[in-house]
Amino acid sequence: MSNLEYTMAKDNDGQPIMRFLASEFKPRGRFLTPFNIISIPIMFLGLVLIIIRFWKGLGAVTNLTQEVPWGLWIGFDVVTGVAFAGGAYVLTFMVYILNIRKYHSIVRITVLNGFLAYVFYAGALLLDLGRPWNVINPIIGNSFGTSSVLFLVAWHFLLYMIAQLIEFSPAIAEWLGAKRARKILSGMTIAAVIFGITLSTLHQSGLGALYLMARDKIHPLWYNEFIPIMFFVSSIFAGLSMVIFEGSISNKVFSDQINEDHHKSHNGIVIGLSKICAVAMFAYFFLQVLVFIHGKRWELINTPMGYWYLLEMLGFVVLPMSLFFYSYRKNKIGLIKVASVITMIGVILNRLNVTVIGFRWDAAVRYIPTWMELVVTLAVIFTEIWIFRWVVNRMPVLRDSPSWVNEE
Repeated sequence: MSNLEYTMAKDNDGQPIMRFLASEFKPRGRFLTPFNIISIPIMFLGLVLIIIRFWKGLGAVTNLTQEVPWGLWIGFDVVTGVAFAGGAYVLTFMVYILNIRKYHSIVRITVLNGFLAYVFYAGALLLDLGRPWNVINPIIGNSFGTSSVLFLVAWHFLLYMIAQLIEFSPAIAEWLGAKRARKILSGMTIAAVIFGITLSTLHQSGLGALYLMARDKIHPLWYNEFIPIMFFVSSIFAGLSMVIFEGSISNKVFSDQINEDHHKSHNGIVIGLSKICAVAMFAYFFLQVLVFIHGKRWELINTPMGYWYLLEMLGFVVLPMSLFFYSYRKNKIGLIKVASVITMIGVILNRLNVTVIGFRWDAAVRYIPTWMELVVTLAVIFTEIWIFRWVVNRMPVLRDSPSWVNEE
């Protein structure tokens, strides 16, 4: 029996759980680490800028205009961030639906990463809304167009965050020593996974569908009627590349929490994910080639934006795809990690090309994010990492579940 279970059994007046939670929020380990020293000032500055944004409006901290109302906070924080969270629906599908058990050890940390990504990037969405209180309109039906893509994406975001919370909730119950709650929540996992996968596949493409209405504003090399499909397919290798990248870091940072068997299975997991990334990237590149040929955009290649397009396709799709394929065949773990980083940069580049760089590319005055927008974005990312680290250090995310779980 854990200390928490003993305390709760000894006293039911609410005090034990409060003392437990208070102890859990105390810092652990060395505080003045390089990451903390860098991240804390940025988070505080970001908080100040967020206050200024809500106090004085968007114009006080951003370069957004009526012509360009969506900038870095949408293009990177939301559209790109959601793509990187795609690993959660891919892995839960493989583990719970296809029953591929070798990936089971990384499901919880992947779901946690996906859940935090959705919470923070949905929160970042509030920063970009001129009237942030209107974010509840899709929920309460306050004169909101129910046939719009935004309505679809808003509900998908909300429901998917709930589904991911249910998927992760057994870990919270184990942390709290809540046996009965854990049993109930575990029984809800499969339903939540199926529901979540359905929602995720829809809103990954739904984010791309938002830009179908901007045909005259997006450069022809990045605009096509298949943007929703492109966003969905790219979310597969974007999410799994993030899993490889984040998993490699977590395997070192939290190595004391991982048992020997899971340490040994790490390389096999990375190799398996690299194969899926290679196949998904081939499908994505094949679709891009078909769209390019069908659109007859040859004359656009010999232009500055055409060279930029070739850099994205050849340098950040074909190159990492080839590296994934070669590394899978030769068991090159280090090269797989390099390919995952290149892929992540390529996904960022693609999403920004659609939402920022290629958006109103021919305007006399181009949108360029202010330093304040960059700082707020970094503050959001650092805050997410802090919470991610706190959860992993305290809950059974990477480490084994309590012994009583096996007795259920």
